[in-house]
Amino acid sequence: MDGLSLLDAARDPAIAARTAIVLGGAEDDAPRAIDVPALGVGPGGALRFGELAHAVAAVSGRLARAGIGQGARVALVAPNALGTVVVIHALLALGAVLVPIHPRLTAGEAGLLIDDARPDLVLREPALAALLDDAAPEISALRERGAPAAEAARVPPPDASGDLAIVYTSGTTGRPKGAVLSRRAFLAAAEGSAANLGVRDDDRWLLCLPLCHVGGLSIVTRCLLARRAVILAPRFEPASVLASIVRDRATLLSVVPTMLLALLEADRDNVLARLRAVLVGGAGAPARALDECARRGVPALTTYGLTEACSQVTAQRPRDPRATEPGSGSPIAGVELRIEGAGSDGVGRIEIRGPVLFRGYYRGPDRAPELSVDGAGWFGTGDLGALDAAGRLHVAARRSDLIVTGGENVYPAEVEQVLASCEGVAGAVVFGVPDDRWGQVVAAAIVPEQASPCEAGGAAPSPAWLGDLAAVVAARLAPHKRPRRLCAVAALPLTAAGKLDRAGAAAQLAAALAPFPPR
Repeated sequence: MDGLSLLDAARDPAIAARTAIVLGGAEDDAPRAIDVPALGVGPGGALRFGELAHAVAAVSGRLARAGIGQGARVALVAPNALGTVVVIHALLALGAVLVPIHPRLTAGEAGLLIDDARPDLVLREPALAALLDDAAPEISALRERGAPAAEAARVPPPDASGDLAIVYTSGTTGRPKGAVLSRRAFLAAAEGSAANLGVRDDDRWLLCLPLCHVGGLSIVTRCLLARRAVILAPRFEPASVLASIVRDRATLLSVVPTMLLALLEADRDNVLARLRAVLVGGAGAPARALDECARRGVPALTTYGLTEACSQVTAQRPRDPRATEPGSGSPIAGVELRIEGAGSDGVGRIEIRGPVLFRGYYRGPDRAPELSVDGAGWFGTGDLGALDAAGRLHVAARRSDLIVTGGENVYPAEVEQVLASCEGVAGAVVFGVPDDRWGQVVAAAIVPEQASPCEAGGAAPSPAWLGDLAAVVAARLAPHKRPRRLCAVAALPLTAAGKLDRAGAAAQLAAALAPFPPR
């Protein structure tokens, strides 16, 4: 047993009596079918490990009878909800492989991932609700009898050496790649996090990141292994998150910089200072936000991580919350980090090694994952950074062309492909521009075809045509991938080698950008 089965954890009476999950959100939130009405909990309500195990057992049994077992791939397209967590725990108990897919993706984007993963089962929100509804009578019966959930499930123990998830991350070609993450990698990542933060008896980790991201999923596995509670927020709303911190007695919180800024703006009563740690990852946190945290006594700890390493690679250690510290911390326990090809400024390629690493990129059920480490086990992240004398990582640039907007990763090539396929667009270049709130926003320069409708007396596309273009883009790209700034150019900027010059475009065209869609 590797500790990653809630059914196994609940066998221990002492663990079964501990709080496993608290429903966050506002008390007037409308109930959802995917919040497992049979469990009878609403916002602020809690379930012990033993109670949650009844739902996990009922769902595990149904999935097993449907042929889902060790190594089966299940695509889960669902928002943060109690039912989503129940299914994740059921898959962990069965040894199945979770393929989490963002529910905000368009049908075309989600279909691309599903086609690549070739899952044995796809659970979108309606199918998830139906599964939970079908399990409701058994959940109620188990609760009434107080039957041991592990015995009720009657599923074999999972293989500790198996895979836990295939999490898709954008590739430099614009085509997402599935990072194959093992159970052992999640276990190592959780152990590294616990060694850095410690584990307190009263710990409750507020989860307001999407469960479909490795950062959100890792909070579930960390809390399961520590036998501590998750506070599940159905979505990120600053006022609701702050209220949940107080009502539900949160001690830990993970956010991206955009979330931190929004929380600081809304936090009139300095609620964030009640937490023992606020982990900030996903992108470089603005210095002004970290300075404000120190002024208020908010214990903000910056981190650096990536999907291929089960979320966290480096993290700052807890310290006096009124003190600031440069960089993104040192490698967590078990992780090695080196800088290759450093220049005179110390900046080079960030490479990592350790048990948290993925097994490779998914290539189908009949082929081994594509290995992406060298003979000594080092993985090139594609990011640039430097280590200071204290061993702290300073990230200079995320993966060469990557745009990180509000903690969401966007690769320009994918957006360029969509724009260039639109009627009236001859070519496009996409790049990020700085933004105080989002870190970066997606910007684009397009070359209109000669036949594109233009404003009278000018070469700029007409507002009506731009509006039509925005509608097409909205139908094909998730909100965080859509350009928010746009301009028209006569020709795309190119490097001497004839490749798109995205860095040059960002420098040369920033002043010409206008809001998109046009207002």
